[in-house]
Amino acid sequence: MENSRFPVPDSRILVFLYLFSLSLRANILAVADNKDAIVVGINREGNGSALPQGENADVGGSGGYSGVEISELCNIDIQGFLPPPYGNVSGFICKPIWNTFILRYAQRDDHVMTIILSAIYTTGWVGMGFSKDGMMAGSSAMVGWFNKKGQPRIKQYYLQGTRSSQVIHDKGELPLTNVPPVVAIHGAMIYMAFQLKFENHLRQQPIILAFGSRYPKHFHLTHHVDKRTIMFDFSGGSSSVLYVSSREKKNHGALGMIGWGIILPVGAIIPRYFKHKDPLWYYLHAIIQLVGFIFGLATVLLGIQLYNKLNVKNANISAHRGIGIFILVLSILQILAFFLRPSKDSKFRRFWNWYHHWFGRLALFFASVNIVLGIQIGYAGNEWKIGYGFLLAVVLLAVIVLETLSWMKKRSDKTTAPPTFQMNPVQ
Repeated sequence: MENSRFPVPDSRILVFLYLFSLSLRANILAVADNKDAIVVGINREGNGSALPQGENADVGGSGGYSGVEISELCNIDIQGFLPPPYGNVSGFICKPIWNTFILRYAQRDDHVMTIILSAIYTTGWVGMGFSKDGMMAGSSAMVGWFNKKGQPRIKQYYLQGTRSSQVIHDKGELPLTNVPPVVAIHGAMIYMAFQLKFENHLRQQPIILAFGSRYPKHFHLTHHVDKRTIMFDFSGGSSSVLYVSSREKKNHGALGMIGWGIILPVGAIIPRYFKHKDPLWYYLHAIIQLVGFIFGLATVLLGIQLYNKLNVKNANISAHRGIGIFILVLSILQILAFFLRPSKDSKFRRFWNWYHHWFGRLALFFASVNIVLGIQIGYAGNEWKIGYGFLLAVVLLAVIVLETLSWMKKRSDKTTAPPTFQMNPVQ
């Protein structure tokens, strides 16, 4: 001991090294050999620990990476930091699919699919959802993140709706296998790995990708920063965008609400309550309805464009599209009625009036139904619901007031009308 510089017994050194090796063997999955090195741990429930990486990247964003560098991320050897079976699955197909999101997948003959999703990560969460029809509501998703203590978390969520309270953790319809899902960090990337077993070979599937910048609170997800829906072909590795920008949806909804919610109802009110302003009411009615028809036509054309972009089967979307086309047909018939209007003395004028009035009312009724349906399937939010509800209430209130005034005027005219006398002929 006198010749040793550090007076520690050899037996104590050996015991310390042995315990330290056991600790590493139980917890360490991988160590990255750079300045952003991450030690990732996992237990049987898929939970582990990690030290946070650098802060120069956005969650899911480009993080300063170019398209070429994103493609090169497929060349990273995942065997060094992901546990079996994720690290040693052969035949992985790797595809950059959106921003820095990279999808690795392998599908076996028994329909078991191994999926590894990676993206640039600093804080927040990263999610991948499987949808039946391309819509968020009704889909199931796997979401992974690292909390403030550096502990990894990965859970399945059921997306019952668009509100945070409707995103339910530990629920969902994904057919997970007995292999525990894993979330890990390597360099500036987060890796989320899980296995699914389907009844049939998975081919085309609507996929929802999303990320948030804030940590989930008690496993409740914060609102996403951005999301993208794609139709991914797992048999060929190709994808097509199902995502429709919020601006396109807002333009479609705004045109429909202005045309069918404001202009056309006002144009229908004028001939019923202002015919005493002849011929002004007629010209106002014709001009206003023509402008409303142009707005309605633009709404339908933009809606068809959005429908073609979605390229998915959804009962509500198909109903919305069908009602919109039906309303357009009624509008065209109303335009034709303007040119085919018989004269006042014609015996067909009564039938023309019946057709023109009731087809117009039918079109306005279905337009109101379709606006409400569009707000619902477009997840427009409460501001659109409140806005259209207020607009509809104003129109209905104006009709009630004008109808009441019209009835009072008719009643007043009857009571003030001078009596008629019948003169007997002088004998």
